[in-house]
Amino acid sequence: MAGLACGLRRGGVDLGEADLIVGTSAGAIVGALLATGQDPGRLADSTRPTARRLEADPARLEAVFAVLGDQSLEPGEARRRVGRLALDSANPEADAALIAGRAALIGADAWPERRLVITAVDATGGEPVVWDRDSGVSLVSAVAASSAFPGVAPPVAVDGRRYMDGALRSGANVDLAAGARTLVVVEPMAHLSPREPLDQQVGADTVVTVGPDPASVRAFGSDLGDLAAWEPAYQSGLRQAGALGGQLRSTWRGIAL
Repeated sequence: MAGLACGLRRGGVDLGEADLIVGTSAGAIVGALLATGQDPGRLADSTRPTARRLEADPARLEAVFAVLGDQSLEPGEARRRVGRLALDSANPEADAALIAGRAALIGADAWPERRLVITAVDATGGEPVVWDRDSGVSLVSAVAASSAFPGVAPPVAVDGRRYMDGALRSGANVDLAAGARTLVVVEPMAHLSPREPLDQQVGADTVVTVGPDPASVRAFGSDLGDLAAWEPAYQSGLRQAGALGGQLRSTWRGIAL
């Protein structure tokens, strides 16, 4: 995502100029970086101290995906069950380490003036939340919670409650951009969860959905937490941006992302 955003900026399409940026999961990190006017190229190098591997719990991850794959469960109940699995991993030290790591990655501690919304899910009740600069939640806490997938990262404490990954609300949360004239959706995990086109869901005149091409998928590798894949994935995003830039330049007019 960072390589793609950096490559597009070099080609004259600055995603940070969007009227609205919706950040979900890892997209909350990149979205916050763009909305605060920073260069996504700062994430190119995995040797930076901000780049730390989150140690996954394979058994917990398997249990989480078993719940999410159970089609008999109502979505709210599925989120509550996943939340219980997440809460079992909560501890203050892991919470503090996650927040510190996210703060270093995004390089900003204040919400931008540009409109940025970040999604998360209450781990206890399963209710989705959407935070912005008027929500009273710090930018770093919002980003950390939105990118805290159960089994990989602990749920994040915010005002006495704990919150987990915003992708549990929806993979792309495009409904939050309903009514946009033009919508650009960046989905790095699109190859793992293909779905129907978004045009009818948001009512936009133009929808551009960007997922990883086959070369990017190969760069990711099978272990999405492997830091050895960081730089190849970034470079693949740069390369893919070159092919995409021409398509986007013709529609880019301060649009919603």
